[in-house]
Amino acid sequence: MGNMDYQREVNEAIQAASQALRSLQQAKESLKSAGNWGIWDMLGGGLISTFVKHSKMEDAERLVQQARSDLKRLQKELMDVDTVAEFHIETGDFLSFADYFFDGLIADWLVQSRINEAKRQVDSAIQKVEEVLRRLRAL
Repeated sequence: MGNMDYQREVNEAIQAASQALRSLQQAKESLKSAGNWGIWDMLGGGLISTFVKHSKMEDAERLVQQARSDLKRLQKELMDVDTVAEFHIETGDFLSFADYFFDGLIADWLVQSRINEAKRQVDSAIQKVEEVLRRLRAL
Protein backbone atom coordinates (compact mmCIF):
# COMPACT_ATOMS: atom_id res chain seq x y z
CA MET A 1 0.00 0.00 0.00
CA GLY A 2 1.59 3.26 -1.10
CA ASN A 3 1.88 6.45 0.87
CA MET A 4 -0.65 8.09 -1.47
CA ASP A 5 -3.27 5.45 -0.66
CA TYR A 6 -2.62 5.85 3.03
CA GLN A 7 -2.99 9.63 2.86
CA ARG A 8 -6.16 9.29 0.79
CA GLU A 9 -7.74 6.95 3.35
CA VAL A 10 -6.85 9.34 6.17
CA ASN A 11 -8.26 12.32 4.25
CA GLU A 12 -11.49 10.46 3.51
CA ALA A 13 -11.86 9.63 7.19
CA ILE A 14 -11.20 13.27 8.13
CA GLN A 15 -13.88 14.42 5.68
CA ALA A 16 -16.35 11.86 7.03
CA ALA A 17 -15.61 12.89 10.63
CA SER A 18 -16.03 16.58 9.78
CA GLN A 19 -19.34 15.88 8.07
CA ALA A 20 -20.58 13.79 11.01
CA LEU A 21 -19.60 16.60 13.37
CA ARG A 22 -21.54 19.16 11.32
CA SER A 23 -24.63 16.94 11.30
CA LEU A 24 -24.38 16.33 15.04
CA GLN A 25 -24.06 20.05 15.75
CA GLN A 26 -27.12 20.79 13.59
CA ALA A 27 -29.03 18.03 15.37
CA LYS A 28 -27.99 19.52 18.71
CA GLU A 29 -29.31 22.97 17.76
CA SER A 30 -32.52 21.45 16.48
CA LEU A 31 -33.04 19.42 19.67
CA LYS A 32 -32.40 22.52 21.77
CA SER A 33 -35.05 24.38 19.82
CA ALA A 34 -37.54 21.49 20.05
CA GLY A 35 -36.87 21.28 23.79
CA ASN A 36 -37.52 25.00 24.27
CA TRP A 37 -40.80 24.81 22.36
CA GLY A 38 -41.70 21.68 24.33
CA ILE A 39 -41.30 23.55 27.62
CA TRP A 40 -43.38 26.44 26.28
CA ASP A 41 -46.01 23.91 25.17
CA MET A 42 -46.13 22.27 28.61
CA LEU A 43 -46.63 25.68 30.18
CA GLY A 44 -49.83 25.98 28.17
CA GLY A 45 -48.49 27.64 25.05
CA GLY A 46 -51.56 26.62 23.06
CA LEU A 47 -52.07 25.31 19.54
CA ILE A 48 -49.36 27.34 17.87
CA SER A 49 -46.65 26.19 20.27
CA THR A 50 -47.86 22.59 19.89
CA PHE A 51 -47.68 22.92 16.11
CA VAL A 52 -44.23 24.56 16.17
CA LYS A 53 -42.94 21.96 18.63
CA HIS A 54 -44.04 19.14 16.31
CA SER A 55 -42.45 20.85 13.34
CA LYS A 56 -39.19 21.39 15.29
CA MET A 57 -39.23 17.75 16.37
CA GLU A 58 -39.63 16.62 12.76
CA ASP A 59 -36.61 18.77 11.85
CA ALA A 60 -34.67 17.28 14.75
CA GLU A 61 -35.62 13.76 13.71
CA ARG A 62 -34.44 14.36 10.14
CA LEU A 63 -31.14 15.84 11.37
CA VAL A 64 -30.63 13.01 13.84
CA GLN A 65 -31.13 10.45 11.06
CA GLN A 66 -28.64 12.37 8.90
CA ALA A 67 -26.12 12.36 11.75
CA ARG A 68 -26.67 8.65 12.21
CA SER A 69 -26.03 7.97 8.54
CA ASP A 70 -22.88 10.18 8.64
CA LEU A 71 -21.63 8.22 11.68
CA LYS A 72 -22.12 4.99 9.74
CA ARG A 73 -20.05 6.38 6.88
CA LEU A 74 -17.34 7.52 9.31
CA GLN A 75 -17.32 4.06 10.84
CA LYS A 76 -16.64 2.55 7.37
CA GLU A 77 -13.87 5.07 6.65
CA LEU A 78 -12.23 4.36 10.02
CA MET A 79 -12.07 0.67 9.14
CA ASP A 80 -10.29 1.58 5.89
CA VAL A 81 -7.77 3.70 7.81
CA ASP A 82 -7.29 0.91 10.33
CA THR A 83 -6.23 -1.51 7.60
CA VAL A 84 -3.55 0.87 6.29
CA ALA A 85 -2.37 2.55 9.47
CA GLU A 86 -2.88 0.29 12.46
CA PHE A 87 -5.12 3.15 13.57
CA HIS A 88 -6.75 1.43 16.47
CA ILE A 89 -9.59 3.59 17.43
CA GLU A 90 -11.92 1.40 19.41
CA THR A 91 -13.96 0.71 16.29
CA GLY A 92 -15.91 -1.89 18.23
CA ASP A 93 -17.24 0.75 20.61
CA PHE A 94 -17.75 3.17 17.79
CA LEU A 95 -19.62 0.59 15.72
CA SER A 96 -22.06 -0.25 18.46
CA PHE A 97 -22.44 3.43 19.25
CA ALA A 98 -23.38 4.24 15.65
CA ASP A 99 -25.74 1.27 15.55
CA TYR A 100 -27.61 2.18 18.70
CA PHE A 101 -27.48 5.93 18.25
CA PHE A 102 -31.04 7.10 18.87
CA ASP A 103 -32.59 3.67 18.52
CA GLY A 104 -36.22 3.88 19.50
CA LEU A 105 -35.85 7.44 20.66
CA ILE A 106 -37.95 9.10 18.00
CA ALA A 107 -41.05 7.01 18.74
CA ASP A 108 -41.62 8.86 21.98
CA TRP A 109 -40.79 12.44 21.06
CA LEU A 110 -43.61 13.94 23.05
CA VAL A 111 -41.94 13.25 26.35
CA GLN A 112 -39.66 16.13 27.26
CA SER A 113 -37.20 13.85 29.02
CA ARG A 114 -36.64 12.03 25.71
CA ILE A 115 -35.52 15.29 24.13
CA ASN A 116 -33.05 15.72 27.00
CA GLU A 117 -31.81 12.16 26.52
CA ALA A 118 -31.32 12.85 22.80
CA LYS A 119 -29.31 15.96 23.66
CA ARG A 120 -27.07 13.88 25.94
CA GLN A 121 -26.53 11.32 23.17
CA VAL A 122 -25.68 14.03 20.66
CA ASP A 123 -23.21 15.63 23.09
CA SER A 124 -21.58 12.27 23.66
CA ALA A 125 -21.36 11.67 19.90
CA ILE A 126 -19.83 15.10 19.34
CA GLN A 127 -17.11 14.35 21.92
CA LYS A 128 -16.35 10.97 20.34
CA VAL A 129 -16.14 12.39 16.81
CA GLU A 130 -13.97 15.33 17.95
CA GLU A 131 -11.57 12.82 19.52
CA VAL A 132 -11.50 10.74 16.31
CA LEU A 133 -10.82 13.89 14.29
CA ARG A 134 -7.94 14.93 16.59
CA ARG A 135 -6.34 11.51 16.22
CA LEU A 136 -6.80 11.43 12.44
CA ARG A 137 -5.24 14.88 12.01
CA ALA A 138 -2.23 13.75 14.05
CA LEU A 139 -1.51 10.89 11.61
